[in-house]
Amino acid sequence: MDNKLFVGNLTWDATEEDVRQYFAKFGNVQQVEVMRDRFTNRARGFAFVTFATGEEAQNAVNNTEGREFQGRPLKVNVARPREENSGGERRSYDAPRGGGGDRGGFRPRRPFNSFNNGGDRRGGNDRPRRRSFDRDRGGNNDRSGFESGGGYSDY
Repeated sequence: MDNKLFVGNLTWDATEEDVRQYFAKFGNVQQVEVMRDRFTNRARGFAFVTFATGEEAQNAVNNTEGREFQGRPLKVNVARPREENSGGERRSYDAPRGGGGDRGGFRPRRPFNSFNNGGDRRGGNDRPRRRSFDRDRGGNNDRSGFESGGGYSDY
């Protein structure tokens, strides 16, 4: 795996043939993959270049790191293998969030129903909404202080 290079900071106009010609002077290039956006098919700014041997790949790293290619300095290093479930894994829309570091739980949206009072996604008036802390606790709706109840419990 030490014969595959990550090449970053490419221009959006870079093609596989441009990258192949540039790196061919450092060794036998077996494969070039310029990564593209799946919707626009525009280059994403990085590529993977595979050489025949690790020595050729290391020679390319030593001679191209920081050098200018199509007006931009290249970022070149030996590609690391893709890690499984590295926190950025793809998931379906309704699947719960995995891993740590997320901001709270995931609550899937309720389906759209056209028969619930105008068809809004919040559910219309088919269920009561919570209006305030005071009503839920049974106190009066005066928030002026402790004397009037104010929704504070005695426990």
